[in-house]
Amino acid sequence: MQAPINLNQLNEAQLRQMAERMLAQLGEREARLVAQDAELAARDEIIRRYSIREEQLTHEIALLKRHRFGKSSEGVNRQQYNLLEELVDEDTAAIEQELERLAESRPQPEPKTRTPKRRPLPPQLPRTDFHHEPEHTTCNCGCALTRIGEDISEKLDYESGSFSVERHIRGKWTRRQCETITQAPVAAHVIDKGIPTTNLLAQVLISKYADHLPLYRQEQIYARAGVELPRSTLADWVGRCGVELTPLVEHLRSKLLEHPVLHADETPMPMLSPGKKRTHQAYIWAYATTRYASVQGVVYDFQPSRSGKASRDFLADWRGQLVCDDYTGYKAGFATGMTEVGCWAHARRKFHEMMEQNQSPIAEKALTYIGMLYDVERQANDLPPDERQRLRDTEARPVITHLREWLTGQRSQLTNGTRTAKAIDYTLKRWSALVRYLDDGNLPIDNNWVENQIRPWAIGRNNWLFAGSLRSGQRGANVMTLIQSAKINGLDPQAYLKDVLARLPSARQSDLDDLLPHNWAPGIKV
Repeated sequence: MQAPINLNQLNEAQLRQMAERMLAQLGEREARLVAQDAELAARDEIIRRYSIREEQLTHEIALLKRHRFGKSSEGVNRQQYNLLEELVDEDTAAIEQELERLAESRPQPEPKTRTPKRRPLPPQLPRTDFHHEPEHTTCNCGCALTRIGEDISEKLDYESGSFSVERHIRGKWTRRQCETITQAPVAAHVIDKGIPTTNLLAQVLISKYADHLPLYRQEQIYARAGVELPRSTLADWVGRCGVELTPLVEHLRSKLLEHPVLHADETPMPMLSPGKKRTHQAYIWAYATTRYASVQGVVYDFQPSRSGKASRDFLADWRGQLVCDDYTGYKAGFATGMTEVGCWAHARRKFHEMMEQNQSPIAEKALTYIGMLYDVERQANDLPPDERQRLRDTEARPVITHLREWLTGQRSQLTNGTRTAKAIDYTLKRWSALVRYLDDGNLPIDNNWVENQIRPWAIGRNNWLFAGSLRSGQRGANVMTLIQSAKINGLDPQAYLKDVLARLPSARQSDLDDLLPHNWAPGIKV
């Protein structure tokens, strides 16, 4: 042990040296303490960042376990090529149909003679005769008509899992004195001189786009029923029907754009890249009127990307109130006059995802507040718009006021970057759009209505796997538009498409209103 120093024995120089030495030691110790404090602060920051990242990764794992997004590969396998063949055939048929229409206005060259390759319909199928005769069997000159023969055409029909044949018999009548022949005219048909009835065409479309059965599966089903219908034939029918239905879908789109409030949403749909054996991400955009609107319907728009231009092109000059999520693709439209209406279901979903992973008092209380808003909506659902708005004003507005104050207070105590902070930030950032529904009884509280209408695409893409081209994707969107709009209006889509396909070939532009799902009434069987 070092003996204590007697300061009285030290001179001034020695005392000064000792003081300087002690000050240096104190300085070194203070520097070490400062360095230690900095190191501890750096460690605390690293621990904080790791905690946030761990929370984020744990959250992502929980979501992945629930959703299980995507497939292991985007490559096209052998089974997918079967579907591609169907889509190529459909596109070819649609293009041929459009070319035929364009060619109708110009002189046609002499048709080439070729031997028909169509097989006769199986003789064992039951047959129903339809007779088409002139209304009168007396000539204008007073002489009687004499029946000299008939023309018979057969159309394949499908009903409740079984095939039958419609025999259309057109009697030939002659005026012997006038030396002329009279026959009842042939009704216009979607596929001129084709064998399918409109009922069979509707069946093929419903099976593919509503029941999600690719054409190669339908081919197998029909073969078991005793009729061979090659995929190429079915694809030809689908392509031609898609062309015929396009004007009706465009007319429905124009009717939807007359409404001041619309829903919008989008979902991915793989599309085969031209010239490549891979798919890339295309998108189905859905636009629908609200449940409160006088016209109920949804229109799908197939686009090669998720660019906001797709939405702007579809909505064009429309300047109403758009109910949507927080996707940036809609923002440009809001800058040009559209009004954004927020979705409380999306805000609620942020807190619900937190509860799925673990108990969160903040998320639980937020969900309680939002649940109170939905309790008000259940009471207001069947009320007229003005009464719905008054009920929201008295019952929902106080809840929303308390919710905002509580969220703001909770956010001030949270660290940036945590899941709870992000969930609260999402809600507060969109607050003006979220509360807009309080001031208008025609506005819905969320975007769930159109999300329900887009759900069939999520089911269908597991069976279709991909769209073969932009044309085939839009054709599917057109058929799905009419099928889903028919369902919304409580119609049997099979009966609706059967009747519409029968009436469209002879319909004028002024007749399209009556063929829209919300106006449709069954016509005369053709």
